[in-house]
Amino acid sequence: MWNRALLISAALCCVFLSAAVFPQEKGGEDETGPYEVVPNWPQPLPGHEGWVWGSTGGVFAETPDKVFVIQRGELPLPEGVKPGPGAIYGAPGRQATTGKMRWEHTVLVVDRNGKITDSWTQWDKMWEGGRGPHKIKISPYDPEKHVWIVDDNLHQIFKFTNDGKKLVMTLGERLVQGQDERRFGRPTDIAWLPDGTFFVSDGYINTRVVKFDKNGKYLMSWGKPGTGPGEFNLVHSVAVDRQRRVYVSDRENSRIQIFDENGKYLDEWRNIRSPFHIDVSSDQHLWVSDGVTNKILKYDLRGRLLASWGTFGQFAGALWGVHQFSVDQEGNLYVAEVYNGRAQKFRPKKGADPSRLIAAAK
Repeated sequence: MWNRALLISAALCCVFLSAAVFPQEKGGEDETGPYEVVPNWPQPLPGHEGWVWGSTGGVFAETPDKVFVIQRGELPLPEGVKPGPGAIYGAPGRQATTGKMRWEHTVLVVDRNGKITDSWTQWDKMWEGGRGPHKIKISPYDPEKHVWIVDDNLHQIFKFTNDGKKLVMTLGERLVQGQDERRFGRPTDIAWLPDGTFFVSDGYINTRVVKFDKNGKYLMSWGKPGTGPGEFNLVHSVAVDRQRRVYVSDRENSRIQIFDENGKYLDEWRNIRSPFHIDVSSDQHLWVSDGVTNKILKYDLRGRLLASWGTFGQFAGALWGVHQFSVDQEGNLYVAEVYNGRAQKFRPKKGADPSRLIAAAK
C-alpha cells in the first residue's frame, strides 16, 4: 500500500510540475518557437503604390531603432495581392527571386516601429548589372560602425560610412570574376577578428575562404572544390567565435566546417541540409538558418543540436529562405527572406525559455 501511494503521489507531482513548466493552451502548433511576430514591421514603402519589396537578401540590427535591410530591387505588386504591410511578392505561390525589378530603395534603415527612416537611394544605380546585394553587416569591433555590403553578382564588397554618405573601401573588380588576390567569384559573407582582420566566404563560383588584414590587404586563402576536409561546394556564410575559430557554411555539401584562423581544418558538422546563414551569438552558440527545412537551429560549439524552430509558409511568422538574420540589444530577432521577399521582426514571447532565444547583441 505504501509503495502504491508513493507512486500515485509522484505521478501527480509530475503532472503539476509539467503544467507549471509548460503552460497548457488549447490548440496551436508552436509555429514561431519562443518568438512572436511583430505585425506591420516594416511598413510599406512610402509613395510606391503598386510595388512591393523584392527578394530580401540581408538584415542587420545595429540597434532596435536602426535596422539595415537590403533588397534586390522592387517588384510590381502581383495581380490579386492586396497592397499593405502583408503584401509580399511570394503570395500567392510566387518566389520573390523572379519578376521584373527596378533598382529603387535597395538599402533601407528601419526603426523599432517599422518606419523607414532612411534610404540610400544615392547608391541605387551601383547595384545595376548584378542581382542586388547579398549580405549586410557591421563589425562588432568597429567603433565607427562602418556598414559592409557583399554583392555576389558584382563580385565586390563595399565598405560605407555608417550614414551611407561615403564609400570608403571597395574590394573586387566590378563584374569580373577571378580567383586571385584582387578578385572574387561571387562572394557571399564576411566575418571579423577583434583586430579588424576579416574573412570572406567566396562563394558561388570560387570555393574558398579569403583572409584580409584590417586595411583590406590580402593575406591568404584556402579551399577547393570537393567533399573532403577543407573542400567546399558553395561557400555561403562565415562566422568567428571568441577562440578565433572560423565556421564556414559549406551549403551544397550540407555541412559546416571549422578551421583555425590560418585555415587549418579542425572539424565538421554534417547533415545540416542547407545552411544559408550562420552566426555565433554573444553567448557563444552557433545559430543556423536552413534554407530547405526553413528552421532556425541552435548548436553548441561542439556541434550538438540544442534547439530548433520554424515553419515553412508565406503567412506572418512563417519562413521561406531566411538568407540572413540578426538580433538587437533587446533580444528582438530580424530575418531576411529571399523567397518571400520580405523582412520580419520577432520579439521574445513572455516567459519564453531563454535557452531557445538567440542571445541579445552586445
